[in-house]
Amino acid sequence: MASSVPGPIELPVSKYDQSSYWGRVRHCAGISDPTMLFTTENHLVNARKIISDYRNGILKQPTPEFWKAKKQLDSTVHPDTGETVFLPFRMSCNVISNVVVTAGMLTPGLGTMGTLFWQWANQSLNVAVNAANANKSDPMSTKQLLTNYTIAVSASCGVAVGLNKLVPRLKNITPSTRLVLTRLVPFAAVVSAGIVNVFLMRGNEIRNGISVYDQDGEEVGKSKKAAFLAVGETALSRIINATPVMVLPPLALIKLQSGFLKGKSMKIQNLTNLGLISATLFAVLPFALAVFPQRQSIHVSKLESELQGKTTKSGQKIEYVNFNRGI
Repeated sequence: MASSVPGPIELPVSKYDQSSYWGRVRHCAGISDPTMLFTTENHLVNARKIISDYRNGILKQPTPEFWKAKKQLDSTVHPDTGETVFLPFRMSCNVISNVVVTAGMLTPGLGTMGTLFWQWANQSLNVAVNAANANKSDPMSTKQLLTNYTIAVSASCGVAVGLNKLVPRLKNITPSTRLVLTRLVPFAAVVSAGIVNVFLMRGNEIRNGISVYDQDGEEVGKSKKAAFLAVGETALSRIINATPVMVLPPLALIKLQSGFLKGKSMKIQNLTNLGLISATLFAVLPFALAVFPQRQSIHVSKLESELQGKTTKSGQKIEYVNFNRGI
């Protein structure tokens, strides 16, 4: 990210207003823009110079070139190390990488081995992306990473295989309802594993609390209540993010298979399925990602008693603090 470039002047968070939902949608669409995959090392060298000029006061105001440079760095470079993230795990490759595993998971008629393989592939991709983009100032140990990976894979595979065996045994439901439930099994598996993974990966935050800051950016203290809110919203965001991609394409495919695709070859049906998934990822994902703001404000009355009644350096009573929700 652009924040990896040193300098005394703070960078603007985004070109768009992050307090508004539409502003967050436009920001999320920018950092996940697949065209940023064409960014070369020469582009990054030039982008770092532009950002450095701003952070050191040479460039007085953000320009179109500044915003382009920030977008290139935010979608390609690690925020802590400043190193280029391996291509498949960059934010700019997020949509393309997910098209492959999502298409695999949503392929109709997968057997047990196919279900296990694609759930494993999805969780492996998630762990790789998280590891490649993780906070390097407080790295997770290899043991913790392997433990979380094993539990996430076990959860997704267990839910997927279990539901695939359960749905056919359900009585008093119509064949069409049974078909819909079968197609939604991958959604249930992905959501279950996603929630488990969030609480595992960020359990220390709930136990120890996260930093909350006053309006001047000064740390007020650590709050476990703010941490639980941050982790809870992140877990909920996993459901929201997965819903359009894992629900809309399979339901649309069922409708098409009873009409336009009826009698068509499996090749045409699979290509249609891939097209539906790709279109949904590109069009809907930024709207899902933008539901919760990255930085949030909360009244101190909702936090621990020791964080209440404090004042800023200028002596002003602190009523609201803000914190970074994380992703």
